[in-house]
Amino acid sequence: MKKLRVAFLITGLNGGGAETMLYHMLRFMDRERFEPVVISMMDRGKFGDPIEKMGIPVQTVGLKPGQVTPAAAWRIVKYLRAARPDVIQGWMYHANLAAQLARFFVRVPVCWCIQSSFLSFAAEKPLTRLAIRLTARMSRRAAKVVYVSHVSRTQHEPLGFFVERGCVIPNGVDPALFVPSAEARRSVRGELGVPADALLIGLICRYHPQKDHPNFLRAAAILARKWPDVRFVLAGYDVNRQNPALMELVSALDLDSRIHMLGERNDMPRLTAALDIATSSSSYGEALALALAEAMACEVPCVVTDVGDSALLVGPTGVIVPPSDSEAFAGGLASLLSAGPEKRRELGKAARIRAAEGYSIQNIVRSYEALYESLK
Repeated sequence: MKKLRVAFLITGLNGGGAETMLYHMLRFMDRERFEPVVISMMDRGKFGDPIEKMGIPVQTVGLKPGQVTPAAAWRIVKYLRAARPDVIQGWMYHANLAAQLARFFVRVPVCWCIQSSFLSFAAEKPLTRLAIRLTARMSRRAAKVVYVSHVSRTQHEPLGFFVERGCVIPNGVDPALFVPSAEARRSVRGELGVPADALLIGLICRYHPQKDHPNFLRAAAILARKWPDVRFVLAGYDVNRQNPALMELVSALDLDSRIHMLGERNDMPRLTAALDIATSSSSYGEALALALAEAMACEVPCVVTDVGDSALLVGPTGVIVPPSDSEAFAGGLASLLSAGPEKRRELGKAARIRAAEGYSIQNIVRSYEALYESLK
């Protein structure tokens, strides 16, 4: 049987949720039926080497943010022609646009994946607004527009995205990789130099305005006054003590002795499993936060702002609070702390079941594979 060749065109391969999702999706694709290749419009980032180690070719275009040149556009076309795909899968706004434009030269079906929601269209960066406007006009020509959240779909279709092309396939988590672990709880507390019974509340995401780290830190400061055993763990790109904006706020809130900023990590399953509570403090832009699904798979209950599909993901296994409201955020955290360890364990077990049944990466990949096969 001839394998179906799928070319994934992605904006970049750094460590965000969209890139992480693509990496795990490639891990679980049926290589007996599909032959994937990856083209990054920027560089190899964090995931280029791990993807190649799976035997999947990775090409890079070398674009810089905000810089689009004819030579770079032609390299995209050249790489796609060399890949001889049966389907092109765009991954994020700019890659969706590039994939659709490349179809003038590579005449195969093109699918898009939209990984974002937004606070308002006007608040997006100018180049992002342009990409959204152009893809909206071209969406009738796409074979399929995949949204990773229902909120994202309801936001984009009024902007002109062709309704008949849309579908929702959420991001997924590997329940065999993200598992509850007593050893992780012990070892991470040892690494951080905190007591074995310290309560750890985590925010795992890159540093970006939409993630609203100030909201989390202000809530942490409120909580810290009443809960002396709580420590706060932050991890992700640019989330470290070399970030002056974060450090200024940490100092102003008198959190320095209570907070651990770990930067990018390569042991996310271990770090996540060590938490007592996981959070998402996003104020906008979140479609479906992969870090929440990972925490749920580790039996960690979550407190989340009601942005994107976070509330749908967590459901009754966690606490949902309004965005940009630090008092409410602190109240949500306090409610889980006050509930005690047994209640948190009960919620965590329910969260793992919810993540495994509704958001397992294996089921998500099967949905994409069925989509690609339907386009043959």
